[in-house]
Amino acid sequence: MTSFVRRVNANQVGRDFVVGDVHGCFSELQAELDRLKFNGDVDRLFSVGDLVDRGPESAAVAEWLTRPWFYAVRGNHEQMALDYLVGDLDYLDYQQNGGAWFLELDLPNQESIAAQFDALPVVLEIETWSGLVGIVHGDCPFASWEALIWELESDDAPQVADTCLYSRKRITEMDDSGVAGVSKIFVGHTPVPRPIVLGNVHYIDTGAVFGNRLTIARLNGGTPRGHRNLL
Repeated sequence: MTSFVRRVNANQVGRDFVVGDVHGCFSELQAELDRLKFNGDVDRLFSVGDLVDRGPESAAVAEWLTRPWFYAVRGNHEQMALDYLVGDLDYLDYQQNGGAWFLELDLPNQESIAAQFDALPVVLEIETWSGLVGIVHGDCPFASWEALIWELESDDAPQVADTCLYSRKRITEMDDSGVAGVSKIFVGHTPVPRPIVLGNVHYIDTGAVFGNRLTIARLNGGTPRGHRNLL
């Protein structure tokens, strides 16, 4: 992995969106983008991770990750693929967690997709018209965004990154204290029946893979009309 943190400049010409956990539901994602009249020449799409596993089109992730307007953080399910390849995750455990699609690939394809996952940051930091926006898969385990970034650039980064991928502490405790130093944070990981906001932390995994609607939120500017699950 090249870096745990990736910083992205403000979009000066188009719209920015963030999508909740896709889990292989890429046809649904494309349908939502079509509904929003998404234009890849000027618009950008960010992901809270967990692009794969459980859903029917997980292998399509390889194509999506090459699109120049698509940015994603690493989710725990991307991490599972990496852990499996290095022997840190058992075959049956990975299969039971939705990894059958990956296990069925030949080794060169597994390694190719794993290389894309390994290049994903744990945190995206995006400049927007309304302030700095953060994206992390599970949670920011600190009271300030600055503390998270500092830790992810320190010697303790691997342990902190693991917490970012897997933690549900904030939503389990319904902690609405928020995170200082950032306008908003978007996370996934924990399926919720509808988007939930705790302080300035937005939970947008609405369980598309379980038959619910995929949530896409606007990061900059106003809210497009006609989209029920748009923040």
